Amino acid sequence: MADRGERLLPEVTDTEALGRELAAGLRAGDLVVLDGPLGAGKTALTRGIAAGLGVGGRVSSPTFVIARRHPAGERADGPPVPLVHVDAYRLGGSLDELDALDLDTELDDAVVVVEWGSGMAERLTGRHLLVRMSREPETEVRTASWEWVHTGAAPQAARDRQPGS
Repeated sequence: MADRGERLLPEVTDTEALGRELAAGLRAGDLVVLDGPLGAGKTALTRGIAAGLGVGGRVSSPTFVIARRHPAGERADGPPVPLVHVDAYRLGGSLDELDALDLDTELDDAVVVVEWGSGMAERLTGRHLLVRMSREPETEVRTASWEWVHTGAAPQAARDRQPGS
């Protein structure tokens, strides 16, 4: 899959299929930030990513638990990798609450997908896949655009461990 792109997604199955395609390029340590309004298809895309990674467990929005870890399973196109699915909506932009989830530790051995994470989660790593999603008014048609973003910033945990900081 290309490092960037855009796709029209007329059906939920198309959104899930895009997720499976994106998963083919994901490895442990990758962060995926999903940006878009309510109903744009963020959880459907995450279901597709989970299917592509071959992870176990039912994928649903982790709104009330904030973060849900899905164990690694069989994967056709790479080594098994767990998925951590985060819904940052209830964090209200609080960086302290995001830090409390200890996601930088999860990034060592999992793919981390953060819904509603734009503006917060990017600081966890120097590179992330940003997926912007939208929904056409009065229809089920969605659009997704994606690109790998390089921030060049060291993850917060790495900055915290540096001497003299």
